[in-house]
Amino acid sequence: MTELFIEKYRPSKFDEVIGQEIIVERVKAMTEQKNIPHMLFFGPSGTGKTTVSLIIAKTLFKDNWKENFLELNASSDRGIGIIREQVKNFARTKPIGINLPKIIFLDEADALTKEAQQALRRTMEQYSDNCRFILSCNFSSKIIDPIQSRCAVFKFKPLNKEDIKKIINKIAKNENLKINDKTIEILYDLTEGDVRRAENILQSCSTISKNITEKLIYDIVASANPKEIKEVLELTLKNNFIKARDKLLEIMLKQGLSGLDIIKQIQKEILELDINENKKLDFIDRCGEIEFRLVEGSDDFIQLQSLLAYMSKK
Repeated sequence: MTELFIEKYRPSKFDEVIGQEIIVERVKAMTEQKNIPHMLFFGPSGTGKTTVSLIIAKTLFKDNWKENFLELNASSDRGIGIIREQVKNFARTKPIGINLPKIIFLDEADALTKEAQQALRRTMEQYSDNCRFILSCNFSSKIIDPIQSRCAVFKFKPLNKEDIKKIINKIAKNENLKINDKTIEILYDLTEGDVRRAENILQSCSTISKNITEKLIYDIVASANPKEIKEVLELTLKNNFIKARDKLLEIMLKQGLSGLDIIKQIQKEILELDINENKKLDFIDRCGEIEFRLVEGSDDFIQLQSLLAYMSKK
């Protein structure tokens, strides 16, 4: 298997899209009426923004969709040049084989500089008869208001557990993979509704074994088992600081994890601890401080030891 799961199992019709029913219903109606406005798709990664954009183009332009659809990743060239050259050149030319506006899809549009966004706003005004823009981003707040006001805004949500389960079971059936519900839940917890990441992990696991297990997933994603992190925290709360520290070091070395990887998992497991709510709030607040220090370049293990020491004294 050399083809990526994310491409092989990407939906090609609106009815095949899972988890974004309200958005799909609205966009499908616009596409069927051939009345497409400028659009702004925002939401977490791996939730279907690019997929829906491709389906719009394929539905409108049929066999000529590649000639009338331009996909650009704004994060690779985030300056004003990409708007003045590639975008403007494509927008000013007539559609091929059909009397409909062409579509420019700007992925990761929130990476564009403010100057580039101002240039984009002007381009959207000048070529609105000839071209439609679909902007995709993770955070709509990073898109300037004049562009947002020109677009129909659609918020994509992370897929829920049942939606991820449907997609994983379909892939597992077609690829002859063995995976149980508990393992799918772990995959969902690790990816937090990001289908693209779930499919990439699944494909990586499938190259090693057709039997997808909990251990195999944790090995592939280089993530600590939550049970191990919970054990560290429980040792800490029992004032067994040395054992907790040694266990944490073992986890980091064995899995090759960074301090940032560990602190995020610790924060999740704190919420599951059998302690009073005030302590949970205190520990989570401390996790935020430790994460800031790690981002600023502090030593991973020293900072994590500091967190364990703080929790042990409480």
